[in-house]
This record gives sequence, structure tokens and C-alpha cells, in this order.
Amino acid sequence: MQERPIIKTAIPKRRYQAGRHAASLLGEIESGDGRSYRYICAFVAQGQAEPVLYVCSEQTPPAERADGAYRLRVVSEAMTETLDTDDGWGDLDRFADQALKVGVQMLGLPESGIVRLL
Repeated sequence: MQERPIIKTAIPKRRYQAGRHAASLLGEIESGDGRSYRYICAFVAQGQAEPVLYVCSEQTPPAERADGAYRLRVVSEAMTETLDTDDGWGDLDRFADQALKVGVQMLGLPESGIVRLL
């Protein structure tokens, strides 16, 4: 995964079970890749150690903030893409809802199978 977030430290905010994947939503992130993350939701397949998908809320560069303060970006083996820019991606609840929807869709998981653990 080429543009995988490099996470030095982070605080787990929420944990979910989504089918055969665990999803951890992280906040208060110190990164080692030059990006300023607000939140990261990392999806890990059962029995694996490394995430297969990241959904990230990143601060938008100051010159590009007309559309919003945060970018919603996905990173996987197959792609790295910014999906949207909006102020709302800085809100924990709104980001969590969208990150789970994106993760479920991209990984082909059942939407009804999401269980919040923490």
C-alpha cells in the first residue's frame, strides 16, 4: 500500500466489528508522513495484523479550504483517492458514519453486520 498513513501515536476513539473485519477509529494522531489527520478509520481483516483499508479525515491545505476544512480520503492496495472535501469530516460522529459506509462498500461487507464495540 503506497500511501498508507504512517501513524506514530493515536488514541482509539471507537472500535467496530464489520463482518470479518475489525474497524478502529483513531483520533489525536501524530503522523510521520507529513499529513495532518483528524481521524483515521482502519479496517483489518480477521486473522491479519495490517489494515487492508484506511478511511482518513485530513486537514485541507489552507489554499484549498474554500470547499471545506477536511478531506475524506481512502487508501487501499488498489487505490488512493480523495472522495470529498467538507467541514463536516472534522466531526467524530459524521466521520464515523461515513467511514463505515465507505469501508463496508469497498470491502463488500454486509451493512447490517456493523457492531460498535467501544
